[in-house]
Amino acid sequence: MQSAAGDSGLIAADSAASNSPTKASDLGCGNGLRLVRDQGGMVAAQQENEARNGPCVMEAVAPVAVLVPPEQQAVAQNGNGEEDSEGEMYKDGRREEIDKDTRAKAYLWCREFLSGAWKHFQKEAFQIEVVSGGLSNLLFLCSIPDHILSVGDEPRQVLLRIYGAILQGEDSLVLESVMFAILAERTLGPRLYGVFPQGRLEQYIPSRRLLTKELGFSDLSREIAVKMARFHGMVMPFNKEPKWLFGTIQRYMNQVLTLTFCREVHVKKFKKLMSLNLVQEMKNLKALLDATPSPVVFCHNDVQEGNILLLTDQDPSSNEKLMLIDFEYSSYNYRGFDIGNHFCEWMYDYTYNQWPFYKDTPNYYPTRQQQLFFIRQYLSEYAGSQEGTSDEEQAQIEEDMIIEINRYALASHFLWGLWSIIQAKLSIIEFGYMDYAQTRFDAYFAQKKLFA
Repeated sequence: MQSAAGDSGLIAADSAASNSPTKASDLGCGNGLRLVRDQGGMVAAQQENEARNGPCVMEAVAPVAVLVPPEQQAVAQNGNGEEDSEGEMYKDGRREEIDKDTRAKAYLWCREFLSGAWKHFQKEAFQIEVVSGGLSNLLFLCSIPDHILSVGDEPRQVLLRIYGAILQGEDSLVLESVMFAILAERTLGPRLYGVFPQGRLEQYIPSRRLLTKELGFSDLSREIAVKMARFHGMVMPFNKEPKWLFGTIQRYMNQVLTLTFCREVHVKKFKKLMSLNLVQEMKNLKALLDATPSPVVFCHNDVQEGNILLLTDQDPSSNEKLMLIDFEYSSYNYRGFDIGNHFCEWMYDYTYNQWPFYKDTPNYYPTRQQQLFFIRQYLSEYAGSQEGTSDEEQAQIEEDMIIEINRYALASHFLWGLWSIIQAKLSIIEFGYMDYAQTRFDAYFAQKKLFA
């Protein structure tokens, strides 16, 4: 997804239908926050809101040009270099702010779940700031004021994660919480301090997220491959049938086929996307991948730069500088998808601060040599994968993996392309979702020519 602008602030959106403020609660999210990647609940949110407000209300966008003084207006371009009026109001980049309601709820959660010194100061002294870089949830760093002494061993800083799903299912939240706790227990993820329906409180780990360009650095690529191999080697108490990939694609496709858009700029882009005959293309993709062997392992499913922490407390010479985070998409799935999806993410920079709030660089896709380097590091870590194999057999394994990974990369483009179309309808985040969808499907067809 990876596929969004990052969780770097809150915005007020205006309804295209009425030009009056549209609260996030009107969009099926009672916590009044920006929404990004989510796994489910989109159709329910759409149907609920269309029944109440009509089909156009769910297209939550701010009016173009009205908010921008004439002397500051500029013609924005989409990811394909075309003029795009949708981006005019964002010519100065994203905006960051935390509304009073979010601050109040964050204070209450920290006070009730962390206790200790967190109960010894008033809301006005509460420290909270936006953490940039997440693609699936809203992230905030919450801190005890410096002048307040600790009472016990309570953490002085925590990461507050507020789920980005519009109507996240109870079952998926339970599964994710169980998964998070297990990974924390195995020291593969941050500690868990509190869980509640809207989100959770996690250990804050001094770190920074990787930059897109760093995915290609050999020392970091080596460790990512090792971390992924270890992840794939875990045995987890979840359904081990690989239903996630095409179950998610089919669900997204069903939702896309029900969408209607009101804004002319969206109607035009949506029509162009639907001219790609996506339903038939989905069938073609499934047939191709059914004929492409790939082991079923426990996959992260979203190993992109924003979900990889570079730990700041580690020795510079250490081989353990990275930590994978954000496991909400994790499931038993095909190995080829997890690695192929990671390779796709080499091309997309979601920290770009101008419309459409991502930068697409196709020639950053890993070369054959970079792919082989990653594969060899992965195989050397994955238990038993190289035992008793000759050089010729090993070369064939690597060649087969090249094909496997690059074919499953097609599924990454397809899945996040559909996801982005839906988000263009439902999300109030500042991001060029329609442009991103077109970018991913363009990449899909280019990749298909090479590996299908």
